[in-house]
Amino acid sequence: MSAQALDDLAACAALVQRADPDRFAATMATEPNAREKLLPIYAFNAEVARAPWVTQESMIAEMRLQWWRDALEEIRAGGVVRRHEVVTPLALILQQDATTVLDDLIEARRWDIYRDPFDDAAHFERYIEATAGGLMQVAAQALGECPPQVARDVGYALGLANWLQAIPALEEAKRVPLVDGRPEAVAALAEAGLARLRAARARRKDVSADAGQAFLAAWQAEAILRQAAQEPARVAAGALGMSEFGKRAGLMWRALSGRW
Repeated sequence: MSAQALDDLAACAALVQRADPDRFAATMATEPNAREKLLPIYAFNAEVARAPWVTQESMIAEMRLQWWRDALEEIRAGGVVRRHEVVTPLALILQQDATTVLDDLIEARRWDIYRDPFDDAAHFERYIEATAGGLMQVAAQALGECPPQVARDVGYALGLANWLQAIPALEEAKRVPLVDGRPEAVAALAEAGLARLRAARARRKDVSADAGQAFLAAWQAEAILRQAAQEPARVAAGALGMSEFGKRAGLMWRALSGRW
């Protein structure tokens, strides 16, 4: 690996560590060759997720997202790609299908720019599917063989868990993060996430060991969704999550066992 490539990878690692420490921890628990692919993908995700929140001007936020869509189009075209510490290594990883999935992710993130609620439950599901599900699909398939639906199911469970943890912060930012915030509706939402995780695990044999490393990022999802399903009041209270010891022990066990 060239000095420039090493510098880019270090920049991606620093970005992910700062913006998404749990995903960074999971990535560092994978094999070194997996990290080289996962870190640029997760750095891209961190930059796109951040874009709608760094300005109050919707036009500027739209322009930031468009910049990333243009970068993906350059990668898809296979010609000259702009020099950038995230885009440059990303161009070495992504296949054409993956750029389409990530473009859908960016389009879904436009919801974050505005204060409109989700249209309905289907709109909310599409948002989590396109953002967290799409990201997991790209990450897993960059590492090895993995059916798209399996990756999307794991990604959806992780995305939903993260979303439920973020409810208080989203409401403080004047967003309307849930279509139905009643405790029974929140519990049902969490149960649906757990069902998708179970569906993915039922197809473990279809996922290569290499691709399965991407699923380490979801090591907390089951515990968080179970908390939300059993005690939905914890969502509004911002009381979801594992202890630091529990988080570290759980990640270590999954990394060593290869179980997800």
